[in-house]
Amino acid sequence: MNSPLRALVFDVDGTLADTERFHLQAFNEAFAAEGLDWHWDEALYTKLLEVSGGKERMLVYWNDVRGGMLDIDGNAVRHVVDRVHATKTAVYEAMVADGLVGLRPGVLHLVQEALHHGVHLAIATTTSPVNVAALLRRAIGPHWRLQFPVVCDAATAPRKKPHPQVYQQALERLGLPAASCLAFEDSANGLRAARAAGLAAIVTPTTFTRHHDFAGALRVLPSLVGVTVDRLAEWRSEQEQAAGALS
Repeated sequence: MNSPLRALVFDVDGTLADTERFHLQAFNEAFAAEGLDWHWDEALYTKLLEVSGGKERMLVYWNDVRGGMLDIDGNAVRHVVDRVHATKTAVYEAMVADGLVGLRPGVLHLVQEALHHGVHLAIATTTSPVNVAALLRRAIGPHWRLQFPVVCDAATAPRKKPHPQVYQQALERLGLPAASCLAFEDSANGLRAARAAGLAAIVTPTTFTRHHDFAGALRVLPSLVGVTVDRLAEWRSEQEQAAGALS
């Protein structure tokens, strides 16, 4: 028997909005502001995106370029990373406030249609709460939390994707089984996290993630343009029927 579609669970960066080029710019501005001689180009950032979490990317990069440095008190590196990330977040928030970052095509229409159909909405992301709030407040309005009452992020789920923790939290807070929900992602790590939590997933890659392996996705689409709740339910039904035929 097919499970009714009761919730859509969205990743943020790359999925709700094509944010990564703005994050890249913000990182480079933060590096300069903090006096670091770092500069990430698109090719390097694409590689670093294989690591979930901005602070985690900086730590990986730090180890690559300054791996031989001794961290005397065990916290010096972490303090620098925290400070640079705070500067980067402020730069990114200013970009969002200036209207430079918008939702990807088809996202707002699907969100509105889901609400019309009584389908719940949730966020499951590894980005920081301030980044989520800045984007959705600008894109949807000051009352965006009424539409996305469940938000799980870097503050609630320290284990980053591909670990399923953030999706497990979202399902728990929704009070719904994975079979009644559908995830939306843009990266292989996100897809792996969703699948590990038992969720089927729609993937809409970006320039930074289109080379990823999306085996196991329910659909891989260029955008959410033309995607409706009925179509999503149809795709899930087809998947469940195919799985049933194999069992």
